[in-house]
Amino acid sequence: MAAPRPPPLGPPGGGPGGSGGAAPAAGAPAGVSMRMFHGEVFLGEMEVFPMKQGGEGGFPFPSNEIRVSHLSPPSERCPPLAILQTIAPFSVRCKLQSKLMPPLPSLHRLYHVCFNEFKSAVVVVGDEELHLVAMPTKSEKAPCFWCCSARSGLYASSVRMLNLRCLAIVFDLDETLIVANTMKSFEDRIEMLSRRMDVEDDPVRIAGMSAEIKRYIEDKELLKEFIDTDTVTDNGKIVGTQKEEVQPMSGGQERVLRPVIRLPGRNAILTRINPEIRDTSVFVKLRPAWEELRSYLTAKGRKRFEVYVCTMAERDYALEMWRLLDPEGNLISPQQLSERITCVKSGSKKSLQNVFRDRGCHPKMAMVIDDRLNVWDDKDQHRVHVVPAYIPYYAPQAEMANAVPVLCVARNVACNVRGGFFREFDENLLRKVFELFYENGLLDLPYAPDVGDYLVCEDTNFVPSNKDQAPIPEGMRGAEVEKRLNGQLYRGEQREGQQMSSSTRSPDDEGMSFRSTGAGRNVQPNGGALAIAPSVFVTVLQDIGRLCDSKVEFRSTVSNGKSMQFSVEVLFSNEKIGVGIGKTRDEAQVQAAEKALRNLESSYLSFVAPIAGVPNEDSRKSPGSGNGFLEDVTCSDVDISMHEPSGSTLKQDHSNNLDKLSSVMSLIREHCLEDQHVVFRDQVQNSNPARIEEYHFQAAEEALKTLKSTSDPQIKKYLRPVRCNG
Repeated sequence: MAAPRPPPLGPPGGGPGGSGGAAPAAGAPAGVSMRMFHGEVFLGEMEVFPMKQGGEGGFPFPSNEIRVSHLSPPSERCPPLAILQTIAPFSVRCKLQSKLMPPLPSLHRLYHVCFNEFKSAVVVVGDEELHLVAMPTKSEKAPCFWCCSARSGLYASSVRMLNLRCLAIVFDLDETLIVANTMKSFEDRIEMLSRRMDVEDDPVRIAGMSAEIKRYIEDKELLKEFIDTDTVTDNGKIVGTQKEEVQPMSGGQERVLRPVIRLPGRNAILTRINPEIRDTSVFVKLRPAWEELRSYLTAKGRKRFEVYVCTMAERDYALEMWRLLDPEGNLISPQQLSERITCVKSGSKKSLQNVFRDRGCHPKMAMVIDDRLNVWDDKDQHRVHVVPAYIPYYAPQAEMANAVPVLCVARNVACNVRGGFFREFDENLLRKVFELFYENGLLDLPYAPDVGDYLVCEDTNFVPSNKDQAPIPEGMRGAEVEKRLNGQLYRGEQREGQQMSSSTRSPDDEGMSFRSTGAGRNVQPNGGALAIAPSVFVTVLQDIGRLCDSKVEFRSTVSNGKSMQFSVEVLFSNEKIGVGIGKTRDEAQVQAAEKALRNLESSYLSFVAPIAGVPNEDSRKSPGSGNGFLEDVTCSDVDISMHEPSGSTLKQDHSNNLDKLSSVMSLIREHCLEDQHVVFRDQVQNSNPARIEEYHFQAAEEALKTLKSTSDPQIKKYLRPVRCNG
């Protein structure tokens, strides 16, 4: 309970003679006479005394004139000096008292309004506000003021917060409140973990990484379904999208409706940053207990904390992630979003001064929730509550393993900080400010509380059960986010389907030893060897598909076995023609492409055998026999029934096409080393056989041209050296 406040001055008028103001104490600095105005209204002559001996620092008023521009907002419970001591400690620049007695009625009115309504008279000097605080005086003879300085705008925002016992809280986003992934980032992380498993010998670590991959795959499949159908199947129930109206992205003025699916049971949300581009779809996992923390911040309809966001993410992404966290705008109103969300460039330091660039709060009244301390400016680090990084794929049990979830711990910390801050403010600072008089000095001012004084971290006992090396980053990084938000697709994704490119791997791959899939020869169960680079298979299959007006797709999955191997399917016109399994996606894709080419070969030979007299037995020869075809071909799932049109002309066309195709195939084999094989399979059924053979001839001819003109070193190393005649 604050002490009773001293009474203000009595009515205007001095003692006998009434010709002077209160005399300064003996030894006090000499005063300077200045004229004082409220707007254009003259208030009288004021005697101005510096707070420090010898007038050190000079007087803050330009042209030796005091011109009040406005009065500060009224305060309900906090006198202006308490507010100023909190946001600008020991900033008293000088003292002012009326030079003439009795004072002019206008000055007396100003003094009484400021004293009784907890207001200050504000003098604006550049980017600074000089607040004239009405002070009680022991002499009770003249209106007296203390002059305190503060940054422009800071006082007005602090009045409301201190009256409501409200502080500020600053949130980081990624790995503090959320983890977000696109299809690309999911695939990168699955690939990365698979490569780690490939070189790992510890069964405990392998088991941990295996479980982590399964969690990634489960959410990746949901995101894939959302991209393809705008629905997801959650526990057997199909959930559709809801169109949510959002603020337009940077530079846009049009109304934006974004498709969103919220899955409360999974603490997950699926959204599409750019509604027109499905590839900008994002799977967002919300940290457990966020609702409890959010409810505490705005309990009973009043804010305990003013909320801000400071992140190193791209701005449009940050705006959407916060919208998902605060859909009703209870923590940050839509009108405040632009000034409340601060995006810092990667590699730069975060700072509360930058967060409060609009003077919305003083840093000493703010606490931070972040998973990293070293990203903050040194002077702000004592105000940061560091939470364990949110890693739901690496260690999901860490969030709920203890009786109190991580964000509930953060809520308790925030509650303790707020309680400690305002206990000090109410019981110490307010009480002592009410006891001060005009005649007191700087050393009599009480200590002002700082959030950092009460930020005592609670132990979260975060001990991941997975004893693997440090977890990989579980969400997107800035470069990928920016590309996605701008609608730029990865060209490598379009060209390679599911194939991983070394240029798109995360920096986490650097410095790790991986098993090579391109430089070595992958030994097959049949004892043969497959040495063709994956890009060659993909190119050949896509060329065949293009010439046959058919679509070639690679679909990647992960087997459910303990070995966690990748499985890749090759589809030709939506028909599965090959499956490969390997420890990495590349290895599985090589096998799938090989089997697809075998099946294409089988289909082709089965078709031409009854027409051209090619015996099927010859096609079963081993690669060493020189016929250029692979062994152990199975074609039981291939429909080879064709209607053979009659007519000598048609048969002659077949014969010519087969001769041309045979010649081209011979030339292709001459360019290749041993064990490099080219095979075909036709997907056009019940069609003109001559036309089908023409397709095969064109495909082979195109392949020959590619081999002759290629400059790709991955392809050239599988070709024979060029021999000069003569």
